[in-house]
Amino acid sequence: METRAILRGVRLSDQKGRLIADQIRGLPVDKALNILMFSPKKGAGIIKKVLESAIANAEHNDGADIDELKVKSIFVEKGVVLKRFTARAKGRGNRIVKPTCHIFLTVGN
Repeated sequence: METRAILRGVRLSDQKGRLIADQIRGLPVDKALNILMFSPKKGAGIIKKVLESAIANAEHNDGADIDELKVKSIFVEKGVVLKRFTARAKGRGNRIVKPTCHIFLTVGN
C-alpha cells in the first residue's frame, strides 16, 4: 500500500530541494521527520509539510499504521521559472530568475 502527496510550484530551486530529498529517501517516517525538523535549510520545512501530508493521507484514506510507514520514494522536479528584470546602468536590464519546483513524495510499508 502506497500513499502519495504532491506539492507543485514551490518557490525553491530543484537542486536545493534534491539535497534534502536525498537525506530522507528510504527512511522510516519518524526518523525522516526528525531530520527535517532540525535541518537549517529552507527546503526542509517545505518537505516536512509534504511528508506530514502524506502521513495524514495514509492514515485517513488507507488506514495505515504510522509506525510502519517509510519514505518509499521522493523526487523533486523542475517547475516553471518566474522571470523578472532589474534596472542596470546605461538603460540596460538584467534578468532575475526565480525557480520553482514540484515535490512528489510516496510513503508505504
